[in-house]
Amino acid sequence: MSSLAKKKLENIFIKAKAGKDKEKASIGLYSYPILMAADILLYDSTHVPVGEDQKQHLELCRDIAQKFNNDYGVDDFLKVPEPLIQKEFSRIMSLKDGTKKMSKSELSDLSRINLTDDKDLIINKIKKAKTDPLPLPSSPNELKERPEAKNLLGIYSSLSGLSLIKSVELFEGKNFSEFKDKLSQVLVEKINPISQEIKKLINDKGFLDKILLDGHKKANKIASDKVKKMQEIVGF
Repeated sequence: MSSLAKKKLENIFIKAKAGKDKEKASIGLYSYPILMAADILLYDSTHVPVGEDQKQHLELCRDIAQKFNNDYGVDDFLKVPEPLIQKEFSRIMSLKDGTKKMSKSELSDLSRINLTDDKDLIINKIKKAKTDPLPLPSSPNELKERPEAKNLLGIYSSLSGLSLIKSVELFEGKNFSEFKDKLSQVLVEKINPISQEIKKLINDKGFLDKILLDGHKKANKIASDKVKKMQEIVGF
């Protein structure tokens, strides 16, 4: 691995995950980004959907692909993946704190919307989502100092297909309780069918086992062929 790749590996993953306890960091923190790169490169992925804050995570993968291709003179053998980032609202924040990213690792389940949440749970989470005491703004510029309002309007915009400007115009001057009702409706409309399908599939163990086995066979064939070609290129 190049010194540049090592530096990126440390800066991106180790410092972020281990914090002050970097000396006690598990080997998993060092090996994970390499395994992630393998998962992407083995299957000739050309684009990887990521959030804006995760774009840097893809850089090591790109470095590995470019170095292998250059070192062994095999143009485009390993595809150099591009990040696929949503133009607006590529980062959804916590329902409990508009300055923190929404995450499944957050202790409070009220901080996020899960794909398994049912209608009543979604409505309850949005009802309890943190806001501020002011009415909804008349301009997107006013959202700079209002992270919770910006986050909730961003979620609404993403699900409704509206731009942030249009969403602001739609709810200008309204109170949060009225807006939250509309946001809950959109979330339920999008999430509830997914939740119901997940629950149905979980109860169909035979179907899930078949899908997993078929997927395993297909993925193993693609990965095995790629590794065999790499060994030939390297000279093993």
